[in-house]
Amino acid sequence: MRRISVFCGSRTGNDPRIAAQAELFGKILAANNIELVYGGTRIGIMGILADSVLAGGGMVEGVMPSLIEERKIAHEHLTRMVQVADLEERKKRLIGHCDAIVVFPGSYGTMDELFGALVLKQLEKIDKPVVLVNIGGFYDALLSQMDHMVRTGFMPERFRSNLRVVTDCRDLHFLWE
Repeated sequence: MRRISVFCGSRTGNDPRIAAQAELFGKILAANNIELVYGGTRIGIMGILADSVLAGGGMVEGVMPSLIEERKIAHEHLTRMVQVADLEERKKRLIGHCDAIVVFPGSYGTMDELFGALVLKQLEKIDKPVVLVNIGGFYDALLSQMDHMVRTGFMPERFRSNLRVVTDCRDLHFLWE
């Protein structure tokens, strides 16, 4: 395990446990010499995570589409910033250039990236772990909806099992051990 992509929010939200978990996960990545690949901003959970990896001496690659770069929220102190044309290219790079995908709480962009990865896994275009970090029950409703999709016959159980779930980032050690 050399590189982990993390999908997460550009806001911090109102549950301090999420920011604390992002900071802790950054320390864990740096301590295990695992490079973070993420959306490239300096704000929200994204910024907290990147700053934590960097503070621990780790490496961070940001992937920034010009649409977002125009908002002047790019992190300026990353190991590497990759400029891409648009959000689709960003998602493709985040999913394609890593060994595992970890999903922290976020909003529309995070959901788009999560489901993009799960569809590629379902189609057997990628074979890497996709793990949801369900801090404080943030994703309980989404997980319930996915279970409902299985119960009602819209999703085979084998596709539902493509998504692993943990409640604490310390439980992600199975990715690199």
